[in-house]
Amino acid sequence: MKEAGFPLGVLLLFGVAYITDYSIILLIKGGNLSGTNTYQELVRKTYGLVGYLILSTLQFLYPFIAMISYNIITGDTLTKVFQRIPGVGPDNVLTDRHFIILLTTIVFTLPISLYRDIAKLGKVSLISLILTIVILVIVMVRTVTFSPEVPKSENAWIFAKSNAVQAVGVMSFAFICNHNSFLIYGSLEEPTLKNWSRVTHVSVSLAVVISVVFAACGYMTFTGYTEGDIFENYCRDDNFATFGRFCYGVTVILTFPLECFVTREVRIYYILLSTMLIYINNILTLLIHIVAEFNGVLSATPLVFIIPTACYLRLSKERWNHSDNLISCLILAVGVLVMTVGFVLTILHPQECSHGKEMFYCFPSNVSFHNICLGFSLCIKLLLLN
Repeated sequence: MKEAGFPLGVLLLFGVAYITDYSIILLIKGGNLSGTNTYQELVRKTYGLVGYLILSTLQFLYPFIAMISYNIITGDTLTKVFQRIPGVGPDNVLTDRHFIILLTTIVFTLPISLYRDIAKLGKVSLISLILTIVILVIVMVRTVTFSPEVPKSENAWIFAKSNAVQAVGVMSFAFICNHNSFLIYGSLEEPTLKNWSRVTHVSVSLAVVISVVFAACGYMTFTGYTEGDIFENYCRDDNFATFGRFCYGVTVILTFPLECFVTREVRIYYILLSTMLIYINNILTLLIHIVAEFNGVLSATPLVFIIPTACYLRLSKERWNHSDNLISCLILAVGVLVMTVGFVLTILHPQECSHGKEMFYCFPSNVSFHNICLGFSLCIKLLLLN
């Protein structure tokens, strides 16, 4: 919402949700038409070895980079939780984000990631969903109780902003599940296109409702000061938000294995491969910071917008003006545009998170000074207009 402008951002959110929903179903349709049951096999059948290699690279990079992002969020979030424990000072090992990332990996994410069947993550996903609802309630409550204490940024409610394409990259990152769609489709008791469509519609609809409420509440509270990780915006001494941080950290930890399943889909020596992937991922997490929009425009956009539609258009035996073909062409064109323009804008205007830095409005003196400055600036503008 911060990058796109709130009204346009909401419209884009619904647009990306619709494209995701359509793309996921189109992917399974393509699999049925080609007689394949994995994303890689589908692309190999339609575009040969070159297409297969491109898809395999993207399908590995997206979840792998997502895992790095999840580690960064875990480190940023849980360190603030542990800081609220009595007796845990700034020098305590529990406030070191690198230590927290390694600890959560060894104790939680690695053991869960060693399951062979993705269906076994059903209960884990249910817990994650429940915690997401809890977090949403916390964000909604703090919109009412904390929003008046945060000064509003200038031009906070304009319709559109110049970084809207980057916002689409972030949204694609948030909604993408194409890379593990065949895995989940295969885990259904009755894997039919009708059942898959029903599951997809319900899942994407729930996701877009939660996303819109999160976006609206978060942006209404912090406007132009919104961080990439919304819990970086709340003050450290906010105990209610700290509970939300804890739930958020657990949710991210439980989401991590889903991405690991995709990266190791080779299915050879899966225990060794899972362990190696997770620890390489941890090393990279400690060395670099990856932003969601970069992964979104380079990996998520082709996986959601471009490749499923391109495969379907190649396999479709319908007339060129059939609705599925026309919509696929439109989505393909939008995907190419978002990927190209988004990549350029991400390089020119990268967005970063504060990674633990306390926001200025958490200090009363700074908030007062900021309000005085805003008031003084407004008075000057009124004098000039008069």
